[in-house]
Amino acid sequence: MGSSEDDPTASSTEKQALPEEQEKSEGKDDAKPAQTASLGNYFRALSYATGKDRLVLAVALISAIASGVPLPLMNIVFGNLVGNFNGYFMPGTSVTEAQFKSSVNQLSLYIVYLFIAKFCLTYFSMALFSQPISKVDQVSVGTVTNTITTLSNTIQQSISDKLAILFQSVALLFAAFIIAFKFSWALTLVTSSALLFVVVGCSVTLPIMTKIQQRIDKADEKHSSIAAEVFGSIRTVVSLGAQESLSKRYATWVEEARKRGHGLSLIFGIHFAMVFFALYASFSLAFWFGLKLYREGHIKEINTVITVFFSVMIVVSVLGNIASPLIIVSKAASAAGSFFELIDSEKVDVGGLREPDASAHVDIIFRDVRFTYPTRPDVPVIKGLDLRFQNGKTTALVGPSGSGKSTIVALVERWYQLATSPEDRNQGSIYAGPHDINSLDLKWWRSQIGLVQQEPFLFNDTIFNNVAFGLIGTKWEKEPDSVKRELIEKACREAFAEEFIQRLPEGYATIVGQSGIKLSGGQRQRLAIARSIVKEPKILILDEATSAIDVRGEKIVQAALDRVSRNRTTIMIAHRLSTIRRADHIVVMKGGVNVEEGTHEELLQLEGGVYRDLVNAQRLELLAEDDDNTSNAMLELQEEAQSPPMAVQEKTHDEGNDEDKNRGVIRTIGLMLYEQRRRWPFYLLLLVSTAGAGTAFPLQSWLFAKLIEVFRFTGQKLVDAANFWSLMFFLLALAVAVLYSTVGSSANSLSMRISEACRKEYFQNILAKPIPFHDLNENASGSIVSRLATDPKQVQELIGLNGAFPLISTFSMIGCIAIAFSFGWKLSLVTVFAALPCTFLAAFMRIRYELQFEAMNAEVYAGSSQFAAEAIDAFRTVSSLTMEDTILDRYTQLLREQQKKAFRRARYATLIFAFSDSVELCAMALTFWYGGQLLASREYQPTSFFVIFMAIVQGGQSAGQFFSFASNFAQAAASANRIINSRPQPDELSAASFEKKELVRGGHRTGASVEFRDVTFKYASQDVPLFTGLNVSIQSGQFVAFVGPSGCGKTTVISLLERFYSPSQGAILFNGEDIRTLEIASYRRALSLVAQEPRLFEGSIRENILLGLDESEFTEEELIQACKDAEIHDFITSLPEGYATDLGIKAQTSLSGGQRQRLCIARALLRKPSLLLLDEATSSLDSQSEKVVQGAMERLARKRSLTIVAVAHRLATIQKADVIFVFGAAHAGQASRIVEQGTHQELLRAKGTYWQMCQEHALDR
Repeated sequence: MGSSEDDPTASSTEKQALPEEQEKSEGKDDAKPAQTASLGNYFRALSYATGKDRLVLAVALISAIASGVPLPLMNIVFGNLVGNFNGYFMPGTSVTEAQFKSSVNQLSLYIVYLFIAKFCLTYFSMALFSQPISKVDQVSVGTVTNTITTLSNTIQQSISDKLAILFQSVALLFAAFIIAFKFSWALTLVTSSALLFVVVGCSVTLPIMTKIQQRIDKADEKHSSIAAEVFGSIRTVVSLGAQESLSKRYATWVEEARKRGHGLSLIFGIHFAMVFFALYASFSLAFWFGLKLYREGHIKEINTVITVFFSVMIVVSVLGNIASPLIIVSKAASAAGSFFELIDSEKVDVGGLREPDASAHVDIIFRDVRFTYPTRPDVPVIKGLDLRFQNGKTTALVGPSGSGKSTIVALVERWYQLATSPEDRNQGSIYAGPHDINSLDLKWWRSQIGLVQQEPFLFNDTIFNNVAFGLIGTKWEKEPDSVKRELIEKACREAFAEEFIQRLPEGYATIVGQSGIKLSGGQRQRLAIARSIVKEPKILILDEATSAIDVRGEKIVQAALDRVSRNRTTIMIAHRLSTIRRADHIVVMKGGVNVEEGTHEELLQLEGGVYRDLVNAQRLELLAEDDDNTSNAMLELQEEAQSPPMAVQEKTHDEGNDEDKNRGVIRTIGLMLYEQRRRWPFYLLLLVSTAGAGTAFPLQSWLFAKLIEVFRFTGQKLVDAANFWSLMFFLLALAVAVLYSTVGSSANSLSMRISEACRKEYFQNILAKPIPFHDLNENASGSIVSRLATDPKQVQELIGLNGAFPLISTFSMIGCIAIAFSFGWKLSLVTVFAALPCTFLAAFMRIRYELQFEAMNAEVYAGSSQFAAEAIDAFRTVSSLTMEDTILDRYTQLLREQQKKAFRRARYATLIFAFSDSVELCAMALTFWYGGQLLASREYQPTSFFVIFMAIVQGGQSAGQFFSFASNFAQAAASANRIINSRPQPDELSAASFEKKELVRGGHRTGASVEFRDVTFKYASQDVPLFTGLNVSIQSGQFVAFVGPSGCGKTTVISLLERFYSPSQGAILFNGEDIRTLEIASYRRALSLVAQEPRLFEGSIRENILLGLDESEFTEEELIQACKDAEIHDFITSLPEGYATDLGIKAQTSLSGGQRQRLCIARALLRKPSLLLLDEATSSLDSQSEKVVQGAMERLARKRSLTIVAVAHRLATIQKADVIFVFGAAHAGQASRIVEQGTHQELLRAKGTYWQMCQEHALDR
């Protein structure tokens, strides 16, 4: 069970206490070693690299370190040049103009050599870092959508160019210190004292940042989990009108993430104030103390002071640039902690005995088994069960919902372990012959079992591959496709799936969609049966294997199952007792124990027996043995072949299929900022602080020139000038501290607010999309949740510090160019227009490549994250088919394909990056050379030259820093485009016009009349319409039913009534009005849908029943009555917390199928609908519950208080219907049509299609 303390949606009182309770619960969590975020976790993430990856990483790091050395070496050259310049302009100098020019030329060439070295090394290191470490993204743990997308992307970013920048910066740092120490250890030590202050300060702030980031990640996991639930059950959400309530639940955790994120604002402010004050103050200290040493004779030459000063300046620049990669690495450490928290959790030992030491041709024996689900520890499910499944025999399990039948399957599959310690609630043993099944090799054991579950799961792949998955772990796994095809076709024939497969345009190559959404329920079930029998398993487990199949199909498939279960140990779970009457042994379960055992005939003889009551409740007159198999099966096969094509739900509309509008970076980000213009105080504060921080660089170049000029003075004038200009540098340090503190806090606060707004809007926009949008492969729930997690995060990163620093760089670049021109237009003109255009061109090309790369990345990672989310959502299917290695291999292949594409594209991007990162050295060389010529001719004074030189150097570095964020711009622009493009398009707005009539129902609940008038409907992927000219008239208060073969369009009728789709032609009238003219929300409030596969959500039982409703409109008595009518009230009250019982994160697996279905029926009844839609609503119920619920439905029908439209395969459930519509097909390949209609008795007298279905169902015979 999920803890209500950790859930802001648990209740209204709990919501108010959320931050405090969350703090307590997370404080406990933080105490666990696995959850602490540390650099150890980060380096452990790197350990997932292969040997090749590690070699690449090592060479890349060495190259990055080497590329950081040339810039500090340039300081020696620059120091010598300054010495030459000052010497040339000193009064009485002996240096001639020719000597001066020669020296300038030689030293300028040295700088060019350094440019070449830096270019080569930078290109090499960046090219290597562009290869992502393949194993990092393969760790599929935790909340899949958040961990695999947001957290793994954070780790990947930290390993790519950010790690290169970090190591390059560290190399710069060490090289600068080594050079500084060589020239003057005393001056270096004194100036380093400020840096020690920075290191101590960072050791305090960075851990706090990491801890806060961890708490933000927890909140992100919560809202990602909600999004996964919502978009994985989108039809249920839409039918309940629960969009608003679930949006609020989602928004609660998004707001919580933002609140926690505000804690970073203060820390960022303190961090940047401390760092930049210390760094700029070290300039002041360096010059003041350097001049003191120079004056006292400890330093002989000015170039020593300049070299040390510039080395300190490099340290300043490095520590300024190192902040961003350090923050990324700290976030990655937090993200890695989330990975390893689950990776390090206790794992089941999968090794053990296998053939020939063990065999599956043995009895399976339960001995005094007691079991309680970990999500409901206070509710025992199995209570001292002793049971034997005989080898080679068929044993059937029957009993009420929740009696423990499916739990027995889970224990045989070893999804749960029975403990050995006496303190554990789960006790007992399960044996396969002489061996405890826990001693068997887990994968071998599961490979011996063929499982068909009640809710079959298919992967978003071809029909061929879905059936072929059943061969994993068998001797046929490595066989060629030709051999596999024979086995697959044979299995599909035995499961009677081949008929509908052959009618599909692409046959076995047909993609079935996410969770098999493109197939009808019966078609999915038959493919699941084919998958389970294709490997010829020794043990066959059928958990309601025919529950989703129509009457004809059920008998056909049952004949196939009877055939394949011969000589196999078979465990059958069924509510339809006709499917288990031939079982060798029947076990009746009740309350977690077996209360009766025997054959069908033996159990019928027990007066007052549970099994006998179940049979009577189903009102099933069982046939004699002579009703068998062969002739009927052949007739039914022919009829099955007449059934229409499958309902492929793909690209029904063009909505959501439009190409994304690729707006430019500036336009996209500008649009998002404009829409959030109410945040203008933050904009103004950030603009002023970044502009102020940007002016620090041109002011610094002017102050530097003034300080160099001081060396020309002597005596007291030198002392006064040194003190004054050093003080000016200190005042600049104070101003910079305030400005950068403001930048850090305001940028983070603004980015968190805008990210919150983007995330909420994004969620609501996608939630408002029509159902056909969600049918598209690219909009599978895994892809949507991945985009919801990453896109707002990318926008947040850009608008935050990653956007603030480029803004500072922009102001700095403008200021540097302006001050350079003000001191000397000639030198400025040459350097600006000769050097900077190269930088800008390289940067432009880089952004262009980054944008293309990000678009490609988004597409590929959407596919891989969708695949991973789908695989983990189906973990029971994956484990039962022993597909773990196959899933990992396939996921690896998806990432490897992305890796190859990324590397091909990165070769050009890294070349451009290396050039743009190194070209500033060329600018320096050109400035030195041409400036030397102007100085030699006495046209310029040293002050002018140094101001221009420093301004151009700073401008170039600012440009480099700006363009180093090009990838962030590219990613954020692509993400912002997707958010903007998710908004309703003009055609969608017109389709959902606000002028449409709102459906108002009076206080007295009445039924609704429904009419299908010449309705034609065709899915886009079908060649022929599903049905044409459909005419159906349903009177108010009637109980009508639709029956027919699987895939004939019964469920499509329900979907059309729910307005999931619109008719291609014709109209559907509701109380005489076309439903397309009604306001959709008010229309759906008049409907209730109980779907074939019930969907529940995280939260309490009460919250699930009231989902989408205004609680104030319903009394407690009404809620209880709805649950009593659905035969679920007694079960709820038997739970320790009753209606407040939290279903936990895995609400879909915390209850049995029948219990979930009855909760959904109660939810539908509570809404008091005018039109109740039942799509196989009782298929998951046991006979007694079905009878009670059916009685409630019939009572409602007799009151004429609502209209009921039911789709059913169990004909016993619709005998009392006022009208039964029978679907059929005239000929294969043509549209389905209604072939009969009437009451149950009228249709029996007609002895047509319905009569034949009843004969097959052994009903009223």
